[in-house]
Amino acid sequence: MNNADLRINADFAQRVVAPSVDAEDWAPSPCPGVWRHRLDRIGGEIARATSIVRYAPGAAFSRHTHDGGEEFLVLDGVFSDEHGDYPAGTYVRNPPGSAHTPFTRAGCTIFVKVWQFSPGDQQKLVLDTATASWRPGLVPGLAVMPLHEFDGISSALVKWAPHTQFNPHTHPGGEEILVLQGVFCDERGDYPAGTWLRSPRWSRHAPFTGAKGAIIYVKVGHLDAPMLQPDCFARG
Repeated sequence: MNNADLRINADFAQRVVAPSVDAEDWAPSPCPGVWRHRLDRIGGEIARATSIVRYAPGAAFSRHTHDGGEEFLVLDGVFSDEHGDYPAGTYVRNPPGSAHTPFTRAGCTIFVKVWQFSPGDQQKLVLDTATASWRPGLVPGLAVMPLHEFDGISSALVKWAPHTQFNPHTHPGGEEILVLQGVFCDERGDYPAGTWLRSPRWSRHAPFTGAKGAIIYVKVGHLDAPMLQPDCFARG
């Protein structure tokens, strides 16, 4: 398989659970000091992809355009580009056609999704989740911080107090989770910080937390929605 045909967790009808990143899970990018942990990917250097990306201190990535848009959450350190500095907890959406030259001074890690914007979504967004407000959730012990919503697709942070139980429910458009803190649980298992989960359309579960509680990034509605697609995705 050549780089143009790279497919990782490319069957969106399958449930995927990826544990936190080990040292051997990092793959080098084209730029020195920038490493990727690939969670899902269809294509080569231009790809529909979800990754955790680690920048060594002083590393930089060459200038590039996001024809299909880019969404990222800074997990640690400070990520920067010519538009500003983004400390840990910053959520950023760069719409289709945007360009930048990213770098870091002291090092950072980001969770990033590219080529996953809906047609017509042109919102530029920079949100500091460290200072943004939480809203009450649907059950006691749950708090939600909406990040973005467009055409039935939504992203949010969800804070679970210890020993919180949510109702059994179904995700018609699928669900994707990155556990940021604590331990997230459902009837299939326990998922500590760093775990990434992708559940297919019409999946169902009854999530809860134990003594540690949890904070998760969650995105829903996107696995059956029309998306901007690079040529490699269209080729299947």
